[in-house]
Amino acid sequence: MIFSVVRSSLPYIFRFTSHQNHHLSQTLVPPLSHFSEIFTRAITMDAKETSATDLKRPREEDDNGGAATMETENGDQKKEPACFSTVIPGWFSEMSPMWPGEAHSLKVEKVLFQGKSDYQDVIVFQSATYGKVLVLDGVIQLTERDECAYQEMITHLPLCSIPNPKKVLVIGGGDGGVLREVARHASIEQIDMCEIDKMVVDVSKQFFPDVAIGYEDPRVNLVIGDGVAFLKNAAEGSYDAVIVDSSDPIGPAKELFEKPFFQSVARALRPGGVVCTQAESLWLHMDIIEDIVSNCREIFKGSVNYAWTSVPTYPRHWGHWIYALFN
Repeated sequence: MIFSVVRSSLPYIFRFTSHQNHHLSQTLVPPLSHFSEIFTRAITMDAKETSATDLKRPREEDDNGGAATMETENGDQKKEPACFSTVIPGWFSEMSPMWPGEAHSLKVEKVLFQGKSDYQDVIVFQSATYGKVLVLDGVIQLTERDECAYQEMITHLPLCSIPNPKKVLVIGGGDGGVLREVARHASIEQIDMCEIDKMVVDVSKQFFPDVAIGYEDPRVNLVIGDGVAFLKNAAEGSYDAVIVDSSDPIGPAKELFEKPFFQSVARALRPGGVVCTQAESLWLHMDIIEDIVSNCREIFKGSVNYAWTSVPTYPRHWGHWIYALFN
């Protein structure tokens, strides 16, 4: 399978083999906004598959800010945020008003983990086709089968656009996949990473060891905290590259898409540095993309490009990024 860089002067072609043992053809190593009212619905294949202790979670909005109710077998009801999700044997379906009339579903073999951190709901399940799946607040973040496409593009696209990057900052990316790819570059001397949710890090190490292997690199300095605050306190001109592997612009990730954040990135980058951030779908969110591109052109004063690659388990089956050079 071959993925080419879109709208870029980089001559690299990314070539992937299997998801567990992928590599790039070059010797030198060269997710769609959901906003509010996100919810998922678990659909059972057969009533006999559901145990008596399974929770029934009707996703009808009530009059209290779009919250949903969770009904247990004894009839008790509990308010839950609209983005809360659960998976029971059957199908996991991801639905959003951002793509009306569509549902993105994976068949569930087994639920491996379900928890709630201080910031979001975290689910890991075994799918029938894509291996293990990581879900945050009802939104698929990665699967074992196609995660390499996202991780390699968001990492190698910016790092191969500048000569010999030495110091890299990763904002988000708690699964560790970006760390794994950054570590492939021999010129890198230090990798700082700021992830707000420790549960995501711990769950990834437990269930996605081939992805989280990046944490084992001795060049990695992991900080659990707010990426916005971390950047504000970073020394001026301290990084060659900043990679923003955030979730969609809702909840704690919303600030990572706003102008003040990019201003902080510019201050932390050295002249000639590069930033790459997860962006939105050109088919659905041109207004958001235009805002990000406009802010980046104003702040970074260099070239700004939009790129994408195929990620089958993402809405519209594409991953999207914007990367900008800081002049």
